[in-house]
Amino acid sequence: MTATLDGGLDLAFKDLSQKDAYKILCSVVVPRPIALVTTLAENGEVNAAPFSFFNCFSEAPPLVVLGLQVRDGKMKDTTLNVRRTGEFVVNLVSEDIAEAMNRCAVDFPPDVSELAYAGLTASPSRDVAPPALAEAPVALECRQFMMINVSPERDLLVGEVLRVRARPGLIDPATLYMDLDAYKPVARLFGSGYAGLGPKFDLTREPYDPAKHRA
Repeated sequence: MTATLDGGLDLAFKDLSQKDAYKILCSVVVPRPIALVTTLAENGEVNAAPFSFFNCFSEAPPLVVLGLQVRDGKMKDTTLNVRRTGEFVVNLVSEDIAEAMNRCAVDFPPDVSELAYAGLTASPSRDVAPPALAEAPVALECRQFMMINVSPERDLLVGEVLRVRARPGLIDPATLYMDLDAYKPVARLFGSGYAGLGPKFDLTREPYDPAKHRA
């Protein structure tokens, strides 16, 4: 660990423990969207688990990426279920289901569904077998595109989005833009921290003008 010229922090990740690397990344890369992922267990129960290492990656093809962690040497239920079925649903999290999302983080046994404890309801999907959550504002029905094992502790799941379903009144069917005030998404920070959107502002991208932008 060294200090920069202005007195800040300068860290090489090769010198950090896994725990410290996690803490740094989770506190620096904020806010992050939350994926409340539903999959099907071997006995048919619906597994629901939140992931904050998540984002969209591409629109052609439409892809999302999830970071799946190995805990105490064991794959998470979501990882095992997706490896077996190749299907999952990403349910986005809004303020009204934030507490329910947090309840889904309890380490239930693989054959026990989190939905009853969380007060959530399964809603049949159209293109995949795992259901969405009726209470979620937006659900992305996904099929495994690829699973990349990057370390003994981490898999990257790339999912192709087959269908998006949204609560009435959220997405304008003419423009396909989201009404953020109605959506009220929740983002992950670090530790026990979460955040809403807060104040919003616009920045317009400038077209290149040789007369104005030359070096």
